[in-house]
Amino acid sequence: MFINKVSPSKIKVYDECKLKYKFKYIDYLPEKAKNTDALQFGSYIHKIFEDGVKATSEKELTQIAEQLRGNYTFDKERETKIEKCINNFLDFNNSLSGCEQISTEQFFAVELKQGYAINGIIDRVVKSEDGNYLVIDYKTSKRPSTKRDLIKDPQMLLYAYAISNLYTVPIASVTLAHYYPHLDKLVHIKFSEPHVLMYMRKLTQQIWEIRKKKKVDFFPQVNQFCDWCGYRDMCPKQNPTTHLAEYNEALKNKKPRKKFNPETNSTSVP
Repeated sequence: MFINKVSPSKIKVYDECKLKYKFKYIDYLPEKAKNTDALQFGSYIHKIFEDGVKATSEKELTQIAEQLRGNYTFDKERETKIEKCINNFLDFNNSLSGCEQISTEQFFAVELKQGYAINGIIDRVVKSEDGNYLVIDYKTSKRPSTKRDLIKDPQMLLYAYAISNLYTVPIASVTLAHYYPHLDKLVHIKFSEPHVLMYMRKLTQQIWEIRKKKKVDFFPQVNQFCDWCGYRDMCPKQNPTTHLAEYNEALKNKKPRKKFNPETNSTSVP
């Protein structure tokens, strides 16, 4: 039985800011969205690519996009961006035509030492004819990642470890990539086994530290992400005057937490 589960996104938040981790994953406080249009756009593109992975024409993929449109509304700039994404995605798919489609939106859970586990969802996994795996993470941000960004990204390291364990393949045979459909840009990297295993030991130590911490031990960390943080009003560094009042108000008004069930792909309130 797993004592504690972590996800790539949780670890990324913990590395970014300990206080944000507390607000999000211990207090379960909702974030104030800073750019809901960008979040909606990213979610919409992910849905198109998940359902349209087998599409072979622009017409077919456009029809899928229209079926998924629902209540999504975008400005003219993003509508143009969607057209670019669809066209570029088809070309990208064609470049993978010799690969075996392994999964899209795959939920995974891999056990670590001491009863810990990592879990998460991978956008897409394909397998080449020579047996190598390509893990694809779709991105819609304006600034593409660099290889240096990927080297430091805990999500990529965890994906490498997960795929190696799930499919019993060497870590060196797993390529991790960010794909930017609006830019038609693929940024990819491979990790050595010693590098990934060293990180996993560090991760196990981190989980132990998180479990040991008291609530008062989660300190804010000022960094380049602060301007986009949804907890700025509750942060003593960003809002020294009324942060406690904002925090207490958020605690008072928070809704019951929903639990995700990977077997039914649904959420429920406990």
